[in-house]
Amino acid sequence: MCAGLTAALSACAGDPDEGTNGVGKLSATRVEKKARAAAEKAGSVKLSGNVVSKGVNYRLNMRLKRDGATGKVSKGNSTFALLKVGKDLFLKADADFWARQEKGGKEPSKSDVRAAGKLDGKYVVVPSGDPAYKQLSGFADMRLLLDGLLAMNGKREIGDRGEVGGVRTVRVQAGEGGGGIVDVSLIGKPYPMRVERGGGAGTLELAEWNKDFALRAPNKKQVVDYGRKIAAARS
Repeated sequence: MCAGLTAALSACAGDPDEGTNGVGKLSATRVEKKARAAAEKAGSVKLSGNVVSKGVNYRLNMRLKRDGATGKVSKGNSTFALLKVGKDLFLKADADFWARQEKGGKEPSKSDVRAAGKLDGKYVVVPSGDPAYKQLSGFADMRLLLDGLLAMNGKREIGDRGEVGGVRTVRVQAGEGGGGIVDVSLIGKPYPMRVERGGGAGTLELAEWNKDFALRAPNKKQVVDYGRKIAAARS
């Protein structure tokens, strides 16, 4: 009688992996490998959340693909737009942002903001030789960014099942001390849907995998080659 009841309950419960891509049945290591492989083959992705780098918290809202990216980055009270087309990197922000840059992050005066008005809403070229280029382009490099976000340390284990952005997921977690967490899609391709970086270094959601978007350089009238002028002034 008990055996019959157990069988009936199991039948009612159904297969938790029914209608999924099947990765929920795999080991944590294999789920992680499949998620990485899916991410590496993808042509584009949208990501949003925060990243902590060298003690500084950045909020990202970026759309990336293999040949560039577009979106916004926030640091403290400052927000700027990034646009990367091929190797060309552009930064757009308001006058207050540029005035703060001139003041080394300090509160600018009204005259400082007025002086920076010529850059308000313009795309400023970030020269490849400028130290800021390497850091900023890292936020707009799909391969480099995903490699860093998906890196985890410690023994992998399968965690709870859940949902991210309306998509059913299975969790892979690394290390008892917080080596990182990635929630992997159980529907369609096993894309990473949410990443929690180890050591409290940020949490991001990833969506719109392989959804293409327009990416083009700004009109020349919208561009200021401010970086070269700074370099010339310093020489």
